[in-house]
Amino acid sequence: MPNRETVWTLSPSRRRAIRAFAGLIAGSPLLKGQQDPFREHTRIPKLDELLTALEFEPVFHAKLPRQVYNYTAYGTDGEFTLRRNRQAFDWVDLLPGPTPAKPQTALNLFGTPLAYPILVSPTAAQVAIHPEGEVAMRQGATAASNTPMIVSNVASLPIEKIGAAAKGPFWFQLYPKEDPDINRETLERAQAAGCRAVVVTIDQQASAYERELHDRHLGPPTNRRTAREAAPRTPYRIREFRLFYDWKLFAEIRKLTKVPIIAKGILTAEDAKLCLENGLDGVYVSNHGGRSLDYGPSTLEVLPEIVDAVAGRCPVLFDSGVRRGTDILKALALGASAVCLGRIPRWGLGAYGAPGVQRILEIMQAELVQAMANTGQPSLAAINRSLVRTDFP
Repeated sequence: MPNRETVWTLSPSRRRAIRAFAGLIAGSPLLKGQQDPFREHTRIPKLDELLTALEFEPVFHAKLPRQVYNYTAYGTDGEFTLRRNRQAFDWVDLLPGPTPAKPQTALNLFGTPLAYPILVSPTAAQVAIHPEGEVAMRQGATAASNTPMIVSNVASLPIEKIGAAAKGPFWFQLYPKEDPDINRETLERAQAAGCRAVVVTIDQQASAYERELHDRHLGPPTNRRTAREAAPRTPYRIREFRLFYDWKLFAEIRKLTKVPIIAKGILTAEDAKLCLENGLDGVYVSNHGGRSLDYGPSTLEVLPEIVDAVAGRCPVLFDSGVRRGTDILKALALGASAVCLGRIPRWGLGAYGAPGVQRILEIMQAELVQAMANTGQPSLAAINRSLVRTDFP
């Protein structure tokens, strides 16, 4: 048996006993000592509690590692254009009108029927934000009134698996390669999987992300660069794997496709006209969500001049900065045929999986209908520039 001195040494002192008891009390769920004093609560809300798309981002942020969240959140360089995309919507006023019966929102776009003028933009590496990645994104989008998803060329999962995940329509986004055989194989697989249109991205040649540089120590690399791409041969160490782009590409891509082709990344009237001259079926106004060229214009600012240049000869798609149904209506009023959502569906996917994607798209659809009703718009065809007053700097 231990001697009396040893027992006394190992026994808790009054101070230690009180400290242990205080820790027990502080950790009790019956008290609020562990609650964040700056928020009402710290629990993850139920899906049906979220009423706007913006409410999904904090849940998305809370659930994911910082470097994964930042991949979705960041813009290029100092993120001026990222901020400007959002600010531009504050420079457009909506004018109220008499409330009609339930507004009609259906349309047909490149042979794809849409219940609403909304698509899911192509975004990469979705398995990083949810284990089911693009499969869950497609399932959630399809569940939201068959919203078409534009599947990224750099998706986490094979196009065949994504295409078979749901019965709704989907499109495919292509980053052209110098090797025509790679383009041929990629486009053949996408079309065999059932894609109804091909979106060719032309605005992502040499971007740099300061936030990514700050995150480089937080975990393993999340990019997909090959050894050749990681060691640029150019004097300024710019990755050259997309610097070969020119308009001749579309003649080659046309030979490989049986579906409509749309150019994504158009920001000037001149380029919009070149799209038509090169036989493209549509123009997609985008600055890659502020991830392409910093200090470029916001997409909403340049949308009217591009619509004027196209002059009704082809549909005009639009993305970047959209967060509410009123934003969608503003873009439609300035001439967009449909609006694509990029970050918003990713918030839904990362926060709640496929049901989160469905919920966030349904919120945007409902907000669009409400905005159309409040401004007296009975149908998409009725929407025009008389609905808005702009004050761009």
